[in-house]
Amino acid sequence: MSVIYETSFRVDSRDVDLFNQCRPSAVLGCLQEAATQAAMELGVAGPQIKEKYNCLWMVTRNWVELDAPLRWNDLITVKTWHRGASGASSYRDFDLFREGVPIGQGTSVWVMVDVDERRLFRMKSLTEFQGTDGGQLCKSVKLRRPAMPEQFSGRTRRELGYSDTDINGHVNNAHYADFACDSLHLERLGRGKFVRSFQIGYVSECQAGETLWVDTAVQGDHLFARGEGEDGSERFDFSLTLDELPGSDR
Repeated sequence: MSVIYETSFRVDSRDVDLFNQCRPSAVLGCLQEAATQAAMELGVAGPQIKEKYNCLWMVTRNWVELDAPLRWNDLITVKTWHRGASGASSYRDFDLFREGVPIGQGTSVWVMVDVDERRLFRMKSLTEFQGTDGGQLCKSVKLRRPAMPEQFSGRTRRELGYSDTDINGHVNNAHYADFACDSLHLERLGRGKFVRSFQIGYVSECQAGETLWVDTAVQGDHLFARGEGEDGSERFDFSLTLDELPGSDR
């Protein structure tokens, strides 16, 4: 039996940027909350899988595509479902609606990690996912690392702190979008445009107290960022595509 979870969010003043567009990090926050609520309905939310499987959920990649920007006070409905579980990962899909009209979609890839040994959990043992996928609604999108530029032209330094962390003790996945957009100076590049799509890959955990270096590159409306720790280890990759505002949004 397919299990489709639906919830709604109001875009508030904390979510929008100087262009009155919902920031990529805020969009990710809505999808993350919808995924959390859906997991609770299935009995596989964080505290539940920790108790039963001694594991934590971790997202390894996020992708979002929008037809138009989300604005302040928009009521956004999110429908979400998982694609089943095989191997060590599972996809979760999202459809976004504004006033009942489709306005975007997204996909994320999740893994379960053993709390003590930090090894991946084989999801064939996750009985709660058996027979509860999205059925015909499941998307065909597969998320892979995007082709990154051979050279990066900018570099910024970011000190990670308390406000970046979440319940798992590491930097929350949505914050990486802010790190990238800040380093890319979207306040300049985004004028007269909107974020058509973006993708983030989480390579290695970051924690409060660490220093993050963010390299950036701009190729027309295609923007790229890459985060590294002080030891040179890669922490995340990011790609974003800007587009001209639709006529009604100008």
